[in-house]
Amino acid sequence: MQKIHQYLKERGEQLDSEIAAATRIPLADLRLHLTEMSKRGDIIVCHSTRFIKGKKTEGMLCRVSGYIPTASPGRKPKAKAS
Repeated sequence: MQKIHQYLKERGEQLDSEIAAATRIPLADLRLHLTEMSKRGDIIVCHSTRFIKGKKTEGMLCRVSGYIPTASPGRKPKAKAS
């Protein structure tokens, strides 16, 4: 489960099928781990339906709970003073 948590922390929000492919964990086992991690509050999971080239794909969309990634380097837009 540490491998899953670290992957989500590095990559951000991902579908369960993408996580399974990257970590080489079978999808059925991964879904059990994700459900357990969600119950503990380590990650946030929501069910998602996407249509890719007209084909319906259902999965679990996951991200680390309470983690805010650092800002990317470079200039940031500023609010204009009125």
